[in-house]
Amino acid sequence: MFKFPTIAPGDPVRISASTYVAFRRCPDHALALLQGEWGPESRSAFLGGLAHRLFARHLNEGPIDRSQFGQVCRSEIGASNLNYKLGALGLKPSELGKVIDEVGAIYERFKKIPVEGVVGAEVSLVVEPAEAVTLVGSVDAVFTGDNGVRLVDWKTGELGEVVDQLHFYALLWALERNELPQVVEAVSVKTGERVSEVPDTGVVETTAGQVAGMIAQIRAAWEEGSGIERRGGPWCKYCALLESCTEGRAATRLGV
Repeated sequence: MFKFPTIAPGDPVRISASTYVAFRRCPDHALALLQGEWGPESRSAFLGGLAHRLFARHLNEGPIDRSQFGQVCRSEIGASNLNYKLGALGLKPSELGKVIDEVGAIYERFKKIPVEGVVGAEVSLVVEPAEAVTLVGSVDAVFTGDNGVRLVDWKTGELGEVVDQLHFYALLWALERNELPQVVEAVSVKTGERVSEVPDTGVVETTAGQVAGMIAQIRAAWEEGSGIERRGGPWCKYCALLESCTEGRAATRLGV
């Protein structure tokens, strides 16, 4: 039912939701990510990563007992790449208690969110819509109800611009399951904000065309050994290209 645009053959490329969002903001940033050039770790990203693991655990196994919360956090850190990120942040073991307290406050807010109808947490979506092209994503929560499937992405900060990410998840779901989700939604655990999209075939086809165009530009840049368009914005603060990027330095100076 859902067809991906025809793409000329090229080098293997793996596009995630975060890479697609990065490309929509700044194409050269996405190119850097695909080449393994990552910016510095941030405390907020670490907290968000740990919180998401706790959210998934809550949905899969039930609420985390308060008396076991610290132990669970340490277990989740040790069993994931968060352990390496903890070191990259330069946090001392003595500072971990404060981190756990901060995540605990986020988790307490999460527990107040209704989760009736949840059927999956951190649901992996992987499709190969064209030769040497892999699209991947992980949906934080999948709910079912009388009106169909609802895909939810949890945010631990303010929502910001989330529509591109939601459309990418709708595309992945349509390609893998051959059906449209009824709703794709982003929910801020911090503020209670909620953005919901009801995707139709037009949205999915438009997003597929944008992803195909992204892949064409990336492959051309690889072949030519060149960069592509750069755009400054709030995302520049943690970009690996910041020191050499005029647009990024200007954006950070202006506090964009």
